Amino acid sequence: MTQGAKKFTSWIYQDEETTLPRPAPKVSSNVMDLFSLKGKVAVVTGSARGLGSYIAEAYAQAGADVIIWDYKDAPHISQNLIDSYGIKSKSYGADVSKAEIVKETIEDIEKTFGTIDIFVANAGVAWETGSILNEENDDDKNWKRVIDVDFNGVYYCAKNVGKIFKKNKKGSFIVTGSMSGSIVNVPNFQMPYNAAKAGAVHLAKSLAVEFAPFNARCNAVSPGYLDTGLSDFLPDELRARWWGLIPMGREGLPQELVGIYLYLASDASTYCTGSNMIVDGGFTCP
Repeated sequence: MTQGAKKFTSWIYQDEETTLPRPAPKVSSNVMDLFSLKGKVAVVTGSARGLGSYIAEAYAQAGADVIIWDYKDAPHISQNLIDSYGIKSKSYGADVSKAEIVKETIEDIEKTFGTIDIFVANAGVAWETGSILNEENDDDKNWKRVIDVDFNGVYYCAKNVGKIFKKNKKGSFIVTGSMSGSIVNVPNFQMPYNAAKAGAVHLAKSLAVEFAPFNARCNAVSPGYLDTGLSDFLPDELRARWWGLIPMGREGLPQELVGIYLYLASDASTYCTGSNMIVDGGFTCP
């Protein structure tokens, strides 16, 4: 498609008339080059363990400089990435539910690494106290914790890294949602988690529109049941019910999702924005 010479008014770019169609980015014709992250800086929150640690390592393997961000500082993980893959890395211990801490951390990352090209808002906590009518939920402390981390934390990260993306006129923001943001997940009662993840996924879709004028993309990945340790507090009898409802008959492995995160971070996905990719072994199919 040839870029037009005439200016049109767009529903998306309402501030001023825009030449449409917009020019497509110049990308490699080699598929392996499309998936390379060499020369890029990636931040992954919640990356000291679980799915986040696998995403961070995959990005390092693809050549990116990787920032490990978790509630507690984990410099040994950054050092391992440096030693294993020859990239630059640094670890930050920062609470994503604290707006000012998020702002200061992102500013320091930009100052230290020069920029941020990829940001994965992956930090999350589970809901462990059942029905909201249970007595232990009367003070709303558990509700606030889940909403603050799983939803507000995504917002704080997006707001601050979005400013860098706008300045650089590029960037990829990836939200870790959950299949529980698309369904009412049974048999466990976890309404606050479901609501937070639904909000985070729709946040990603909404930001895809807001970020598009400066060529930044925003997508979500919604995993199903994963064997990451997040659900270890639940009895096997309950988890066995999940296994019986998953067409593939098992929980997924973190390694089985990193390809999606690599795709969304890389130039292979320059036309992909506003998507929610559900990877759940078929759980939501029936």
